[in-house]
Amino acid sequence: MATSEQQAAGGAGVPAGQVILEMRNITKEFPGVKALSDVSMVVKRGEIHAICGENGAGKSTLMKVLSGVWPTGSYTGEMFFDGKPVQFSNIRDSEHAGIVIIHQELALIPELSIAENIFLGNEQAQRGVIDWVATRQRAVELLARVGLSEDPSTKIKDIGVGKQQLVEIAKALSKNVKLLILDEPTAALNENDSQHLLAIMDGLRSKGVTCIMISHKLNEIEQISDSITIIRDGKSIETLRVKEDGVDENRIIRGMVGRDLESRFPEHTPQIGEVFFEIKNWNVQHPTRTDRLVCKNSSFFVRRGEIVGFAGLMGAGRTELMRSIFGRSYGTWLSGEMIMDGKPLHLKSVSDAIDANIAYVTEDRKTLGLNLLDDIKTTTVSAELKQITHNMVVSNLEEYAAAEKFRVELRTKTPNVDEGVAKLSGGNQQKVVLAKWLFTEPELLILDEPTRGIDVGAKFEIYGIIQRLAAAGKGVIVVSSELPELLGLSDRIYTIFEGAITGVLDKAEADQESLMRLMTKTSSSSVAAEQAS
Repeated sequence: MATSEQQAAGGAGVPAGQVILEMRNITKEFPGVKALSDVSMVVKRGEIHAICGENGAGKSTLMKVLSGVWPTGSYTGEMFFDGKPVQFSNIRDSEHAGIVIIHQELALIPELSIAENIFLGNEQAQRGVIDWVATRQRAVELLARVGLSEDPSTKIKDIGVGKQQLVEIAKALSKNVKLLILDEPTAALNENDSQHLLAIMDGLRSKGVTCIMISHKLNEIEQISDSITIIRDGKSIETLRVKEDGVDENRIIRGMVGRDLESRFPEHTPQIGEVFFEIKNWNVQHPTRTDRLVCKNSSFFVRRGEIVGFAGLMGAGRTELMRSIFGRSYGTWLSGEMIMDGKPLHLKSVSDAIDANIAYVTEDRKTLGLNLLDDIKTTTVSAELKQITHNMVVSNLEEYAAAEKFRVELRTKTPNVDEGVAKLSGGNQQKVVLAKWLFTEPELLILDEPTRGIDVGAKFEIYGIIQRLAAAGKGVIVVSSELPELLGLSDRIYTIFEGAITGVLDKAEADQESLMRLMTKTSSSSVAAEQAS
């Protein structure tokens, strides 16, 4: 029988001193949706506690309740932190208590320096005047704690996403954080940057900082976490102790989806046809630095019915290459050829690319993929309005039918397609972006990080859609930071390093080690050999 002190601080059987957080019977409703229903969770002091669940399960909503984004009074239930009942009216209240959240979309200002971002709203000031010497000195100390050697005066826009994540953690440490919440911290990172970030989290744990991590990367959860709480359909299903319960990825999946998932990838027998899309000697200049090429003599091809992967470290130039192909939407095109079905293409705008039956699902859904003021149905048809326009009038019935078709096919969790995309979880927003471009019925579909922030069950369904497109004779390009995804999905995989294609491997000969070698060297012998043959 638990004592009253144990119950107040952490649940039956758990000594109060070992618990830093308890959330009891948290219920949160939005119009037409119960996002959380009696969710309870206990987090031990100094542990890394993962939260797993499918898209729309309520993970981020629960953390927004904890951090004061959803203030007290907007939900029901109780929270206890450090053994005391707490109620937060805003983020400042939770930060004052020692709880800091890092959202999936980083809250950094690109034009400000690293130091300015770290202390934004928490300035090192005396008598209302910022002490820039102290700011810089303290920033250097905090950056050292997260293993970042950048000059604090460097602007955020000039560092990669992996380093920006570390700046966010340094910012949290400046607030004397006791409980750090990380929402999809490695979703935008490649393998090396992800492992570095996990090592930082491990170091924080060793110094007594408690971490809560939301992630769809189950291998990382298994690797780093001490406990896992699984949420399904807005309800807390179970909490697992990773070592004691012998937890592996399959066990987590079973809790998330309520069944075993026999394979991560659908069965697929490729039916590959002739080459129909080619890029030859493609050169693109950086948009602001005229001395830098983001694409260097890049050449590759795609055959009908083929899924072609592109692998590279963060900043290697994968996205820059794809965006430059998609109507020159990145950088300054200098030279090169684009050929589809034997005919040269000269695409000077995104509209030209769409008219040429090329579609591009961007990796940055919030900035480039969506208008957050639109609803789902408007977004779904936005790239190809002429399909549902008759006598210059958009058919509302056809618009609704198209959006509803993709809502069902992609299992987008939403009350209806009239819902605003801003109200959806990140993973469900990604599904809407995918629906928008599938609606255009492309011959070549370029997918840049298509499953970022997507749960394992939804990934399986998206993989199936990609495979069905290929089976229908379309060409598909997949850019991904997850090598297992590329290996499981692609028929061939190109590698990129510093703007140049360095190799290409068929599915049968590719593995993580061989890809990593090609991703970190400048040799292009494999590509030359392939093209010579």
